[in-house]
Amino acid sequence: MGARTCTWGRGSAMSRFFTTGSDSESESSASGDELAPKPAGGNYSKPLLLSEDEEDTKRVVRSAKDKRFEELAALIRTIRNAMKIRDVSRCLEDFELLGRAFAKAKGVLERDGPPRFYIRILADLEDYLAELWEDKEGKKRMNKNNAKALSSLRQKLRKHNREYEAQIGAYRQNPELSDEDEEKKSRDSEASSSSSSSSSSGDEDEAGAFLKKRDEGRSRFLKAPGGAKARGSMGALWGTVMGGSASPSSASASGGGWGSSGSGFEEEEEEEGEGKGPSLQLASRFLKRDEERRGGGERRRGERPRRKRAPRSRREEEEEDNEGGEWEKVKGGAPLVKEKPKMFAKGTEITPAVVLKKLNEILQARGKKGTDRAAQIELLQLLVAVANENGLGAALEIKIKFSIIASLYDYNPNLATYMKPELWQRCLSCIEELLDELFLHPEIFIGENILEESENLSNPEQPYRVRGCILTLVERMDEEFTKIMQNTDPHSQEYVEQLKDEARVCGIIARLQRYLQDKGSTEELCRVFLRRVLHTYYKFDYGAGDPHVGGRSGAQGPAEDSAALMERLCKFIYAKDRTDRIRTCAILCHIYHHALHSRWYPARDLMLMSHLQDNIQHADPPVQILYNRTMVQLGICAFRQGLIKDAHNALLDIQSSGRAKELLGQGLLLRSLQERNPEQEKVEKRRQVPFHMHVNLELLECVYLVAAMLLEIPYMAAHEFDARRRMISKQFHHQLRVGERQPLLGPPESMREHVVAASKAMKMGDWRSCHRYVVNEKMNGKVWDLFPEADKVRAMLVRKIQEESLRTYLFTYSSVYDSISMEILSAMFELDLPTVHSIISKMIINEELMASLDQPTQTVQMHRTEPTPQQNLALQLAEKLGTLMENNERVLDHKQGSYGGYFRDQKDGYRKGDGGYLRRGGYRQQERGSNY
Repeated sequence: MGARTCTWGRGSAMSRFFTTGSDSESESSASGDELAPKPAGGNYSKPLLLSEDEEDTKRVVRSAKDKRFEELAALIRTIRNAMKIRDVSRCLEDFELLGRAFAKAKGVLERDGPPRFYIRILADLEDYLAELWEDKEGKKRMNKNNAKALSSLRQKLRKHNREYEAQIGAYRQNPELSDEDEEKKSRDSEASSSSSSSSSSGDEDEAGAFLKKRDEGRSRFLKAPGGAKARGSMGALWGTVMGGSASPSSASASGGGWGSSGSGFEEEEEEEGEGKGPSLQLASRFLKRDEERRGGGERRRGERPRRKRAPRSRREEEEEDNEGGEWEKVKGGAPLVKEKPKMFAKGTEITPAVVLKKLNEILQARGKKGTDRAAQIELLQLLVAVANENGLGAALEIKIKFSIIASLYDYNPNLATYMKPELWQRCLSCIEELLDELFLHPEIFIGENILEESENLSNPEQPYRVRGCILTLVERMDEEFTKIMQNTDPHSQEYVEQLKDEARVCGIIARLQRYLQDKGSTEELCRVFLRRVLHTYYKFDYGAGDPHVGGRSGAQGPAEDSAALMERLCKFIYAKDRTDRIRTCAILCHIYHHALHSRWYPARDLMLMSHLQDNIQHADPPVQILYNRTMVQLGICAFRQGLIKDAHNALLDIQSSGRAKELLGQGLLLRSLQERNPEQEKVEKRRQVPFHMHVNLELLECVYLVAAMLLEIPYMAAHEFDARRRMISKQFHHQLRVGERQPLLGPPESMREHVVAASKAMKMGDWRSCHRYVVNEKMNGKVWDLFPEADKVRAMLVRKIQEESLRTYLFTYSSVYDSISMEILSAMFELDLPTVHSIISKMIINEELMASLDQPTQTVQMHRTEPTPQQNLALQLAEKLGTLMENNERVLDHKQGSYGGYFRDQKDGYRKGDGGYLRRGGYRQQERGSNY
């Protein structure tokens, strides 16, 4: 009966209920055919009686701490397996699970703190990630998921380890802490039992130190009186029915089968002997011996890393062998000297034909998939050296150098990518060497129109002819320089270092110009002149002979002034160019240079004579960006000269659009994906202007707003009661409305707030407050100090503010005065008397002010012809009432229909016109209204 009861339980019941029958009963029941399970409706009415010893020991129950440690140990085991196969993404997933599991276990670990095996995995994982992070080559070979997981795991582990820095530091100082110390600590804490003595110091053994308490309890139960028979019958049942598999509790605790450590069965087998009954012998067949268990476990623990390490070491050896032949084996501690690859077979006679054939073989692989571009460049360099050693002539060397430069440009197949610094420096050096060869051998003719069949590379009896275009290579070099500057962080020191190469670029362009002046065509000269203009027009000339002015490098004789240089280059293009694009770019650059150096009238005249504003919308985007930059610089120049209206008109189109940053090619605005796809975004990014050519957008907006203030505030004061008043600047009015909507008005902070506060002060005629808001330390640092002649600009601003404040004052308060002395006005606004006289005279002539000047008394006599404010309001009310009445009549006609409206038209004096029904009385009313 007891055997049947145990068998029906299938593991969980077996661990709970054991009968107390005699030895003979248990043996007979175990040896018979009664091993089949009893149906669920069996007889269980009689209570099961336990012996006193079994009542003392009871069943073994795992504590919450043991369960948590089992979970942590399993996760740590999977993390270590993932570390061995370099699966970083799996490490990241398991680490997140480990963090959640440890957070659950904190409740049972508050007294003892984190266990040592948990601190060990944190330290080992940190070292492992540091090793992977330092391995640059290994990171390149990683797939995308592992590379992304490496960065995420490294960041999360750093954040997690901050809480356990002290424990990790203590572990690193004493990593060889013995398991006996752990056992002692566990016994002292009364929460864990002694650690198993193991030859391995892994995390599973440390976790086992805390889990052995359960196993010892189970072994004590099996050693109790009557427990051997029960254990024997139970082993027989497990061996027969389950094939020797372990119970769930023991399997989960040990991570294996019957051979898990600390189970206690083998110890009992040694004590009981072999003659205790057939059940024990039957169970022993399915149980591993203690020696086999320990030996197998040690073997498994020892062989598993070897089986995983062996393929990894072979793979690393294969990768080292397949790295392109960069590494060589050493003999006797000294590396073998790597021989250069032989271009030709031994004993081959080096002739121009042989070298040319080899050159064609190398160039045939150009552009093909899988071609090693770096090796191709090295082969071409080696071919130049071979040609030079054998004295095959300069023409052949020039042809090979053309191919080298073209290969350098082809190194990056994507147009959006820029050249690496080492390739860029090599490209500059190759072009300079090519120019040196061309200057040394003027008898060699080069050109892109020369066919390969008509080339002459070695026959001295005929002129040397080489196919190639040096101008195209230089233009491509200039474009590469622009791409390098576009893709470099403008706020870094690297940008400054890259910008230093512009002197070499300008020197190469100047040397090319000198070469083409003797052998180039007119079209080629126009193209190279435009390149020099594009490197000169945006630079401010601080004085003649300054070596930093663009385009002077490589020039012969004394340094040329930038204005004279621009004049000479642009006039040549105006006269000789046959393409509209080069001429348009030259004109815009010339205007920009004039405006930058405050030559307003030549810049304005050149812009008006060119008529570019009529058809610039048909030009390509880079030319339009250049046009926008020129107009902006023209407006800033007019502002510096005190021409406020001209400055406002020049800047109006750019600033009113709200897209100044994009129109000037200085960045992209955030738009919806429907307006710009990724391909269009790449194209627009390639059109961006490098940072050192940018126009300060805050300075531009400040200039525009100040110019709008000086124009708008007097106009608003003069037409305060005009219902049909127009706006000069919508953006300026928008800023005023934003300032009025603010619930709390504090001191201005931003540039816009300063301009709004200054506008309010000017509207009241307070020029001093207006001047303080516009010109102060904060505004000087942001805007005014950026001008070349900042003091002159500030002096001009003071004078303009005084004059416009005087005009605003007269418009606002003219109805209050019968007469006012010009001397008083001069003292109020700190202007000299002739200036005040001139301003008031212009206002009277333009019919802006209804007044007259009394010359003997130097006073202004006000006339009462203009309507008073009350009269102005009455006129506005009459106009609005008339409009409202007309709208009501239209609505009534619409409701009653056109039939009734027709007869009412005939009766009430309506007439039908082209634009609908018009009221005759309305004309009479307008005539009467005009007589007010």
